[in-house]
Parts: sequence; structure tokens; C-alpha cells
Amino acid sequence: MLNVVVADDEAPAVEELAFLLGRDTRIGTVHRASSGAQALHAIETADIDAVFLDIHMPALSGLDIARALSRKERPPAVVFVTADEDHALDAFELAALDYLLKPVRPERLTESVRRICETLAGTEADDGDVVTVVQGATTRMIRREDIRYVQAQGDYARLHTADASYLVRIPLAELETQWADAGFLRIHRSYLVARHQIRQVRLSAGRASIRIGSEELPVSRRHLPTVRSTLASGRVRPSA
Repeated sequence: MLNVVVADDEAPAVEELAFLLGRDTRIGTVHRASSGAQALHAIETADIDAVFLDIHMPALSGLDIARALSRKERPPAVVFVTADEDHALDAFELAALDYLLKPVRPERLTESVRRICETLAGTEADDGDVVTVVQGATTRMIRREDIRYVQAQGDYARLHTADASYLVRIPLAELETQWADAGFLRIHRSYLVARHQIRQVRLSAGRASIRIGSEELPVSRRHLPTVRSTLASGRVRPSA
């Protein structure tokens, strides 16, 4: 079971989050802290697996605590819990595991606990598995494994997940290079797809396409040999 610290200078916020965490069977002891100093004391005196930090606290902010923890050999997982949407990039740079916005939704908190468990089990990979995106006035972090395919849009790329899409300022060719080892396959000058998301490949009359969810994407002649090679490996079954 996980031992965690909840730190917030507002007592009701501490109690609410502690209550929600206490309902999760994966959570053991919840240490409450009303300041950054109390949070650090709990971390130093107890065996802590994760900390849930408010960003804006007097004297020592949540960001200050995260910076201090980053210097530890084996720091606890850090999850920011805040009403401030503007510090997601700072959190990402500090290798925060998650960034929750108040009021915290129970299902979103459950997802954070799952990520903590995966990290402690060693199944979570490096920081490259998290992508920072901007949607309107909100900065979010999404998991690369949730991206189904990427679509080129000039010098930008649009990341498509099951329920949304996000525009990032990076060319598709650059993402192709960066994500090659993560299982992404170029199928067209305009599309990069996650191999594990491919459900069907259609080959007919010299034309090819793949199906990902409800989307059907074209495969260009240039990239068809690579797609065929992927099929030959047994990952996906083609259909006529």
C-alpha cells in the first residue's frame, strides 16, 4: 500500500483530498501537511511513496518542494494539485508524475494513483512518455501511449487520442524521428500512427489504408513497403 503526503495551506483542501485518497484501497497512510515545511518533515521522517502538493503555499511552495525532492537519490512521486493552470510546464520540467486541477474529480485522482503504482513497479518509462500540450488557455500533459495517430499541419502536428486532439508546434518529421523507438510508424507524408493502435489494414487495387478506431487513414505507395514489413511481423492482419 502507498504512504502519501497531502500538502495544502488550506485545511479543507487537505481534508477533502485525504478523504478521497482514503477511499482508494491502494492507499495506506495519508500524512497531512498544512505547509511546505511540514510536508518536508513528513517526507524526511516517514517512508513516503508519493506527495500531493498544492503549488501556492507560504514560504515553501509546491514547486520549491519538488525542486528539493528532485535532488534526492530516490524521490517520492510528485503530483501537483492546484487551481492554477499556468504552472503545468514548470511541473513537467520538474518531472512531476501528474498535474490535477481543483476541484479534483475522483476518477482523475484514481488515475493518478494508478500512475504512481506503475512508477513504483517500474513499468512507467522515461519523461518522453509524457507530452505537454496547450489547449486554449489550458496547458495539459498527456501520455504518449494514449495517442492513436499524428497528423501533419504545416510546421505543426495534431495529436489524436480517443476523445480529443491537440496541436503541438513540432513538425511531423521530427516526431517521427523522436518516437521511432516508441512504436510509431510513418504511413503517409501526413500521418504517423501508433502501431499498437492499428486494428485493420486494407489492400486493394494498388491502394492501401489502415483503420484506427473509427478512422481510416491512407497509406502512401512510398510507405507501403514499411507497412507490409510490419504486417509480415504478425502485428496486424491485412484484409482485401
